[in-house]
Amino acid sequence: MANSVQNKQNENKTSFKEALLTYFKGVKVEWGKISWPQKNQIIFETGVVIFVVVAFTIIVYLMDIIFKGLLGLLPH
Repeated sequence: MANSVQNKQNENKTSFKEALLTYFKGVKVEWGKISWPQKNQIIFETGVVIFVVVAFTIIVYLMDIIFKGLLGLLPH
C-alpha cells in the first residue's frame, strides 16, 4: 500500500517536471516568433500614451472644478 502511494507520488513529480519542461520549451519557441517594434515606434507610442493620460487628467480636473462651482451655487 505504501509502495503504491510512493510510486504515484514519484509519477506525479516526474510528470510535473516533464510538463514544466515542455511548457518552457514551448515558451522558448514562441519567444522566437515575437516581432519586436523599433525603438522610434516605442518612443512615439509612449509619448502618445503620456499625452492622453495628461489630457484626461486635465479634463477630469476641470470637470471637478466646474461641478464644485455649480454645487456651491445651490442653497444649503
